Amino acid sequence: MNVKTIAVIAGGDSAEREVSIASGRRVAAALRELGYTADYVEIADLDGIVPGIRGAEAVFNCLHGGAGENGTVQLLLEAMEVPYPGSGPLASALAMDKPRAREAFVGKGLAVPDGLLYQGGEIDDFCDRVVETIPFPLVLKPRDQGSSVGVRIVQDDEELRAQAAEIIGRFGSLLVERYIEGRDLTVGILEIDGEAEPLPIVEMRPKRDFYDYTAKYTPGMTEFLVPAPLPEGVTARAQEAALTAHRALGCRGFSRVDLRLSPEGTPYVLEVNTIPGMTETSDLPQAAEAAGITFAELVEHMLTSAFARR
Repeated sequence: MNVKTIAVIAGGDSAEREVSIASGRRVAAALRELGYTADYVEIADLDGIVPGIRGAEAVFNCLHGGAGENGTVQLLLEAMEVPYPGSGPLASALAMDKPRAREAFVGKGLAVPDGLLYQGGEIDDFCDRVVETIPFPLVLKPRDQGSSVGVRIVQDDEELRAQAAEIIGRFGSLLVERYIEGRDLTVGILEIDGEAEPLPIVEMRPKRDFYDYTAKYTPGMTEFLVPAPLPEGVTARAQEAALTAHRALGCRGFSRVDLRLSPEGTPYVLEVNTIPGMTETSDLPQAAEAAGITFAELVEHMLTSAFARR
């Protein structure tokens, strides 16, 4: 790579703005450590991208959620012919849209929790169908948010109806899934020398009811076990499921795949994140460190994917 000037874009107007800022600042510092001229560009909305990246030879996208992760920014950068690391517009859009991603996972034979998508109409009618189809407890989530934004776990019919109305009112969408008893795992996928490889598994043990936004980004609120203490066979199954999910969506360069491991040892795929967090408490950097990859080396591996595509 002969590129030296890189714009690191962060901020944006999604619910994950603060996480994006923390990721962007850390990535920019790592790039400078590697000898690049890294311009940290904090934007308020998409209008800030074009003037913010003027003169940059490549863009490192640290926009989490919203247009930064759903393929919109990726499409813009491709139209501008500016290299950027990670997945392209289609894979990004698929990963961000949880119901569409579920369909791709099922098509590859992966286990996913039973689920129903709200597609309009009376909320009570939808909740009636949920109660008839999926046993409690249930996980409620918007179809296109990250970092567990808007996620709720409900135990009964009354709670379901109240939380369903709140999520639809706030986000305009709702996916209901069966709650899988078990353990929270995440598997980072990193392309090294053009080959996608699973990193050591991270197990998250939150000190809250579940691994929500607060547990993810508040130091001390979650115990991270890296590599996860799992039997060798279970580790292999979880890593293979993660790699299959990454490929099912057509992801490139890197991703992070969230799983729920049942007591029987079945890894259920929950989602794929194409712009993983890069903060001090984020999972992908921890997994890389367990594989002997420093944060700066991780950033450089990720950056390489911008040019492998071209």
